[in-house]
Amino acid sequence: MGGALDPVVANGRRVLRLALDDLPPGSRVEVALSGGADSLALAACLSFVAPRAGWAAGAVVVDHGLQHGSAEVAARAAEQASALGLDVEVERVDVGTDGGPEAAARDARYVVLRSRPVDAVLVAHTLDDQAETVLLGLGRGSGPRSLAGMPAVDGIVRRPFLGLRRADTERICTASGLTWWTDPHNADPSFRRSRVRHEALPVLEDVLGGGVAEALARTADQLRADTALLDDLAAAVADPCDVPVLAAMPPALRSRVLRRAALEAGADRSELAAVHVGELDRLVTDWHGQERVELPGRISASRAGDALHFEPTPVQG
Repeated sequence: MGGALDPVVANGRRVLRLALDDLPPGSRVEVALSGGADSLALAACLSFVAPRAGWAAGAVVVDHGLQHGSAEVAARAAEQASALGLDVEVERVDVGTDGGPEAAARDARYVVLRSRPVDAVLVAHTLDDQAETVLLGLGRGSGPRSLAGMPAVDGIVRRPFLGLRRADTERICTASGLTWWTDPHNADPSFRRSRVRHEALPVLEDVLGGGVAEALARTADQLRADTALLDDLAAAVADPCDVPVLAAMPPALRSRVLRRAALEAGADRSELAAVHVGELDRLVTDWHGQERVELPGRISASRAGDALHFEPTPVQG
């Protein structure tokens, strides 16, 4: 006779079911599987929940090929997911160099995940990951969009474990008889996120008496709600290049309208930063005939009279 179900396992299954409550029977759901504790725990929970909800369940392992033995790690992750009853595919990707190794690997991974022929791809970010993301954004002065952290739903990508701690996922793996891989990059001090995880957050927890990770995650939730409202208001502006209309807006709304205009013109979403939007704002509020503003993605912005104009940056001869 089996023992009582571990309450952490039960909670993992519960939050997964709630995160996918809108999916009807017959939907296909996949886990983005790395072989680490977080994604293996998510795979274990999906393998239990999916057949009871009538979903087809699988896993996709993205092998970035950046570390020696990455193919073996991918194969081991696929083997464990298959043993859980999931259909598994391994995708090898070529990682570029734009934005550094972490950003390039993330971009390559999400190209694969967002192209999967499924109803939902589950990414196993935890509350700890959310706290690190918020703290990194705070240190960069990135503004509320960055401090809002990672959303629970982003297109087909869903993050059911944002309320769980990293220790919870390890406990789920242990209870499920799974052996996880520990990425050496997670302890490498040359990566900023690693130092935040192992140095900055423990110091803050000690100085502030604990609860810092949870507080940072709550801050992200609050800012995400505010950001979503302002984004909706910005999307409703009929002409995002009309200077008198822009000048009459509150700064918080104007910055979002300008960001929207830049992105619609073809600016690079991953590189467009607050400093670029600030220069666009100066074209509206502090214009003295200054020349065009250069934006990532080889897009230029300029002002002529009461209108902003976006165009491809001229190629220098």
